[in-house]
Order: sequence, then C-alpha cells, then structure tokens
Amino acid sequence: MRLEGVLTAVRVSAARGTGLRTKRVGSVRVLRGVAGIVGFLGLWELGVLAHVPILAQIPAPLEVARAQWQLLHQARYYVDWLVSLERVSAGFLIAAVVGVPLGLLMGWRAKFRYLTFPVFEILRPIPPLAWVPLSIVFWPTTESSIVFVIVLGAFFTVVLNTLAGVRAIDQRYIRAAISLGATPPTVFRRIILPGALPSIFTGLTVGMGITWSVLIAAEIIAGKSGLGYMTWEAYVAGAFPIIVAGMFSIGVAGYASSAVVRLVARYAMPWTKPF
Repeated sequence: MRLEGVLTAVRVSAARGTGLRTKRVGSVRVLRGVAGIVGFLGLWELGVLAHVPILAQIPAPLEVARAQWQLLHQARYYVDWLVSLERVSAGFLIAAVVGVPLGLLMGWRAKFRYLTFPVFEILRPIPPLAWVPLSIVFWPTTESSIVFVIVLGAFFTVVLNTLAGVRAIDQRYIRAAISLGATPPTVFRRIILPGALPSIFTGLTVGMGITWSVLIAAEIIAGKSGLGYMTWEAYVAGAFPIIVAGMFSIGVAGYASSAVVRLVARYAMPWTKPF
C-alpha cells in the first residue's frame, strides 16, 4: 500500500509539473508573438517617419488604427465580416468533405489512383481565379460562383496532402496487420486514417489560408459585399488607411480560421506536438 501511495504521489507530481511547464511555454509563446507584432508596427512607424522610399505611399500605423476604429463603428463592416466568413466556411467544408475521402481513396487504392490522378494533375495547375468567368456563367447566382471558386482553392491542396499522407505510411504495418487477420475496413480505420491525419490537417491548414486569398480576389471580381469588396471600394475611393485596415481584417480572419483548424488537429491527434 505504501508503495502504491508513493507511485500515485509521483504521478500526480509529474502531471502537475507537466501542466506548469505547458502553461509556462504557452505564456512565453504568447509574449513572443505580441513582441513580434509590436516590433513590426514600431519598425513600420519608424519607416514612415523616416520617409523610407518603399513606405512613401503607405499610411502609418496610427492612421490605420484610426481608420480601423471608424470601421468598428459601422454596421456594414460586421456584415462584410459575416458574409466573407459564410463564404469561406461553406467552400472550405465542401472542399474538406470531398477532398479528404478522395485523397484517402487515391492513396489507398492504386487502381483508382491510376485512373484519377492524371485528370487531377491536369486540373490542379489551373489557378482558381481562372475559373471565375466560367463559374459566373455556369452557376445561377454570384454567391454560388464565389463559393465554387473557394472550393477549388482548397480542394487540390487537401487532396494532394491527404494522398501524400497515405503514401507515406510504412507498408510493413499494413502487411503485418493483414497477416494477423485484419480486414480491409480495420486496416483503414486503425492504420491508414491515423497515419494520414498529420498530412490531412496540414493540407486543411494550408487550404484554409488559400481559401481567404481566393475569396478576396473573387469578391473583388464578382462580389458586391465582403471584406475583399470593402477593400476594393476603399481603393477606388482612394482611402488608403481603410485599404490597409481591410487587409488587416483579412489577415486576422485568416489567422483565426487557421487557428481553429489547428485546435481541431490538436484534439484529433493528441499524440503529436501542436503546430
């Protein structure tokens, strides 16, 4: 009993020590991130004040902050946020729901990969924005055409990373499982899917960033609302501080969206280090 008590105390102490170290590391990361942002803004302000040629036409951070403050008091700003988030969410979810199973199937079944991969590789290099004119003609509404372009932006990245994750799995694990009597569904559930998860979430994280890039361009070309259209309107009006404020809003939205994907990855893969 005494030995068990000592072991329990050691485990509790180790768990507490791990928790404290994790909190300390997290605090240091946050402080470093804040320091990096503050340093970037400070260098930007100094560059504008020193009349650095490359920053001659760019407004100073204080001007951008004032423009951002004005936007925060406008109802349309929040509507544009909501519209862009809805478009990105819809396009990203469609790309993930279609792209992940397709990548898993292409990586797991060689015959299916030989049949589909050539077509995939022909379509993949086409920029998503090249599909905008065709999507406007093909889809009945502007909203559906924008979502379609967003889907294309994330789809190929998700599929390719998922395929690479399956192909990187050591085949000895699969052969060993089959030799021990594992059925194909069991091999897929216990080996293929867990082994490919890191690559899948890498593709989803990168794809999320691409969706925002594609969305902004699609809104500028075909949209009448959203953060991208707001930024374009500011450019047409010559309101340069609002342009930078809009770019900042887009960056924050992309960062937050990727953080959500990373959070889901942390819970789906507790055995890996957070990225």
